[in-house]
Amino acid sequence: MTDHPDPVRLQVRGSTVADYVLAPDIDPRWSPRPHLHPVRTLAGVPVTDTLPEDHRWHLGVSVAMQDVSGTNLWGGRTYVRDAGYTWLDDHGRIVHDTWHERRPDGFAQRLRWLDPAGDTLLVEERTVAVSEIGHAGTYALDIAYTLTAPAGRDISLGSPATNGRPGGAGYGGFFWRIAPGTPQTFTAGADGEETVNGSTEPWLALTGRGADGAPYSLVFAGLGDGDHWFVRTGIYPGVCVALAFESTLPVPAGGAVSRHHRILVADGTLTRDQVHDLPLTPSSR
Repeated sequence: MTDHPDPVRLQVRGSTVADYVLAPDIDPRWSPRPHLHPVRTLAGVPVTDTLPEDHRWHLGVSVAMQDVSGTNLWGGRTYVRDAGYTWLDDHGRIVHDTWHERRPDGFAQRLRWLDPAGDTLLVEERTVAVSEIGHAGTYALDIAYTLTAPAGRDISLGSPATNGRPGGAGYGGFFWRIAPGTPQTFTAGADGEETVNGSTEPWLALTGRGADGAPYSLVFAGLGDGDHWFVRTGIYPGVCVALAFESTLPVPAGGAVSRHHRILVADGTLTRDQVHDLPLTPSSR
């Protein structure tokens, strides 16, 4: 499918709920990559943030890793063992290659993860779709991706934690930078950042309020084998499905890593009991 010049927007019942930024023109140190922003509830409440002052490399909803065989595809400073966060000339970028499908409710594309020299580290196949779920004021956002290593090279996916940073900072993978505010977070069996971060619960929820005070809820599901939740609600609000929370994730030459996440975007404040009744299993297209 050839490239399409029109803006990429996702719609539910004819209303735009998310914009997809295909080729952001930003500082190379932020590791440019396609991302969703803004994402909105059905009532129009923005629930993502991009290029925030505290972490300029946080870009709405994206897939990113800080260590892809030595290339920083997360953005910002790189965590160096025994030295801490350090500015290095190691930033890559993720670029759109081709469309497989474009529809008002979703798309499928191929992307390439590039090192600083422009060589391909990984080829990604990505699908994104939105759908109604039969619960008032709520829709589902499904994001699936497969990362494939070159035929002649093993690739390693790592994080600040695998490079020596303590304190549960194993971020990297699917990441959602949440709109400004101080949301509350909970899972089926835990409440608050301190207990939720690093957990492996089947789902994780956040409830917050938009700039105008309107309440919203986000429910995340779809951890893969070995994944952990990386969660922040204090110094900044964000949720990551961390691929290398405790140890590096190898992608052997010609091999692949696949994930499929479902996020429920809701107006209002969902309770734990209400979340249990929602369709949390990612759907197939």
